Amino acid sequence: MMENERAVPAVPKGRDEHGQKNVSSDRVPKDATQMSREESNTAEARVGACAPQGFRAAAVAAGIKEDGALDVCVLASDQLGTAAAVFTTNRVQAAPVQVSQLHLTSPFARAVVVTSGNANAATGPAGRALAVEVCETVAQDLDCASHDVLLAQTGLIGVPLDAVLVCEGAREAARILSPANGTAAAKAMMTTDTKPKTAVAEFSVDGVPVLLGGMTKGAGMIAPEMATMLCVLTTDAAVAPAVLREALQGAVAETFNMISIEGDMSTNDTVFLLANGASGAREISSTAHPAYPLLCQALREVCAKLAQAMIRDGEGASKFVTVCVEGAATLKDARLAARHVVGSILVKCSWAGEDPYWGRVLSAMGASGAHFEAERVAISYGGVQVCAEGRAMEHDADRVATHMKGAEIEILAVLGDGPYGAIAWGCDLTREFVAINVETS
Repeated sequence: MMENERAVPAVPKGRDEHGQKNVSSDRVPKDATQMSREESNTAEARVGACAPQGFRAAAVAAGIKEDGALDVCVLASDQLGTAAAVFTTNRVQAAPVQVSQLHLTSPFARAVVVTSGNANAATGPAGRALAVEVCETVAQDLDCASHDVLLAQTGLIGVPLDAVLVCEGAREAARILSPANGTAAAKAMMTTDTKPKTAVAEFSVDGVPVLLGGMTKGAGMIAPEMATMLCVLTTDAAVAPAVLREALQGAVAETFNMISIEGDMSTNDTVFLLANGASGAREISSTAHPAYPLLCQALREVCAKLAQAMIRDGEGASKFVTVCVEGAATLKDARLAARHVVGSILVKCSWAGEDPYWGRVLSAMGASGAHFEAERVAISYGGVQVCAEGRAMEHDADRVATHMKGAEIEILAVLGDGPYGAIAWGCDLTREFVAINVETS
């Protein structure tokens, strides 16, 4: 996965980077968006990216979104820590992606700035200059180097962004940081999302408890590699840069790269992971460290929760679907097959229609590039096998129909070729999704 200048007008009301309504739309209760700057930073339990020790955040309504919703957040560590990231693989990369990639040539960071309402993508040299200016603004208030500040932005593509609004908002947020603002920070990331998305996991390093938390946004333009998503992950463990990078890449491959809402890839996709060592635990200095598997497990847990939350909040979605592929000859084959099923428009339509059309599942796997023999494949819906050896079989149709009417659908495809498996998550494609997406800029 991967996404990444300066100009004039504000973003058209309620739009994200593909021209859709943002959080201010009628999909969201008014009280979820009409928050004053003071209200957005009131005390609350430490959650999400603020859960680990030494991380503070703040969120403000800077005016990027015309409706006054929260649109700028700053998340900062009390001390410099190691950092890693995964970015969009789209050849069109937004300014914040380009600038953050440059800053991460030194694998350390102190803060992350996130803005919503304008993607700052396809904005040329002015957009890159704005991204740099935002980082410099926050660095001044935190008394750190500008390259120790990372930036992620989401919203409408190709629309100039007002540098004054963004920088003033970032400056204000950087001056009112609190560990109690995890939820407010997550709300400031939202565009078409209807709710903030946070998660936390705990593990230990040599008996010392440490936390790993995160926040994400994303409800549309979600596809493998990664999605229209921004994610900020934090931990108070001390982790060497190369180790942190490897752990993050592994977690992203199993989670954010295994989801799809409609199959489109964005220009701004970013996942940041900061480790500040504030727990006092000994550094996880190599992948041979006994705590490394625990770090990876916690990271996968948090990323999986956040990835699934995006699917459950998918634009117009009425079904949350888990596709499990087993019996693949290689892990690559298992992932290809599972991802292609959750990304297939025809399969998604069958889920919306509550139709257990296993033929579309088989066809999608066959078009995925995965290697398998069709006449060995078995497919089940909700634990009821409907296909054996690549052919229809007698089954309890009423039981399958009942399963398809539920809010969650489970599909198992056994390829019969080897020991590898993979899980992907997706949702149905509904008339509401089309209605949301016909409204473009």
